Amino acid sequence: MLTVSSSPKRPVPADLIVRFGPHADGGAVLNLPMPVLGGVADEVIFCGVRERPSIDGWRLFERDGLLIGAIDEPAEVDLDAQAHRLYAQLLVLVGERRLARIWNYVPRINEPDATGLENYRAFCRGRSLAFEERLGAGYEQHLPAASAVGGVDGRLSVIFAATRDEPKHVENPEQVPAYAYPPEHGPRAPSFTRATRVTAAGERYVFISGTAAIKGHATVAVGDLAGQITCMIDNLKLVSRACGLGEDLGLGGAGSAVAVANAGPGAARRSPEWQRHFKVYLRDDADYAEAAKMLQAELFVETDRVTWLHSDICRAALLIEIEATLVAAV
Repeated sequence: MLTVSSSPKRPVPADLIVRFGPHADGGAVLNLPMPVLGGVADEVIFCGVRERPSIDGWRLFERDGLLIGAIDEPAEVDLDAQAHRLYAQLLVLVGERRLARIWNYVPRINEPDATGLENYRAFCRGRSLAFEERLGAGYEQHLPAASAVGGVDGRLSVIFAATRDEPKHVENPEQVPAYAYPPEHGPRAPSFTRATRVTAAGERYVFISGTAAIKGHATVAVGDLAGQITCMIDNLKLVSRACGLGEDLGLGGAGSAVAVANAGPGAARRSPEWQRHFKVYLRDDADYAEAAKMLQAELFVETDRVTWLHSDICRAALLIEIEATLVAAV
């Protein structure tokens, strides 16, 4: 049974803030004290939302049919069961809407649980079973963009976005869909697609899942940061093209390094249409300078909002992962 708490006294439209780093809450919907290595500490993707009554610890926000939910709770010994419970609740809350994006912050993600199963794989099993039980056969076709990275020790945090509009889910042609990974990656495959496009609440959204150095279903460039970044950027380009954005994630060529060089030293590197949000997760904080130099040269433009976080990643062999959210007016 879902338990509803009282609603805020006078809900007014506000920006939904997810705050990283050791800051006071200060009005953030979710505060994750993960170490910030650089960039901005506040992620603000959804604006002008109104808070609804909380249900079973889920804080809920809505704007014109766009529903966002967030929960942060102590991690349980049985992460499999906890993930199953939270996702069963999540799917009830979503109701007839369609999931567009889910962010998961899993504590000690690469460490074994009490049964010896890696925490991430235990989380994936519980999540997958909840999807299957709620959505039935063929549930994989309804999976949204998502990411799962190491979070705050002792806490499990989940954020979702769902819409009344029908999303378009996109795969990378050079990667096996995550939900089709073979058993060597765990007893149940991860439940997400590589990207989701949707129009909701007067905005166009492109949600690109956590992207790393994986081809097919195998990790590449093990132990090689530069090699993993090169592969990661190539995967971003492939997903960007599959989303209909060209290879440069909505820049239309105008903000690329080559275009700027040809236009002269005074040209601004910016996206004329999309506001681009990135989060970069680094396993080793000592890699920040090298990674920042490469991504600044090959990917980011001056108007991008980028958050660099020190975090474990879903595969122990991965050194870096990136995710992107693009927002534009209809």
